[in-house]
Amino acid sequence: MKYILFNKPYGVLSQFTDEGTGHPTLKQYINIPDVYAAGRLDRDSEGLLLLTDDGLLIKKLTDPKHHIEKTYWVMVEGDPTQDKLTQLERGIQLKDYRTLPAPARLIPSPSLSPSGAFEK
Repeated sequence: MKYILFNKPYGVLSQFTDEGTGHPTLKQYINIPDVYAAGRLDRDSEGLLLLTDDGLLIKKLTDPKHHIEKTYWVMVEGDPTQDKLTQLERGIQLKDYRTLPAPARLIPSPSLSPSGAFEK
């Protein structure tokens, strides 16, 4: 089994084909056959992705019937208000579906190095 952790850059699709969009994909960064992302990040997000050839693990992590809880630390523009956090906690209507309710809270800003990496 192969397990790869990849820090997906901003603007890159979380898939290996661009389907005619012209956006960069994982193919430009990962030259390992038969691995797939266990989940996804939006094109305009950056962060850690798990890529693997372990189909059972991908299914367990991504199939909603398994109810695998995930935690995300996100940086947003501006200061999130309590009203916005409450909206996340209730679920948000997107284009074609409503998100599930999600716990949300503010955390202190991390200390970042000039390269943008977290410092200990």
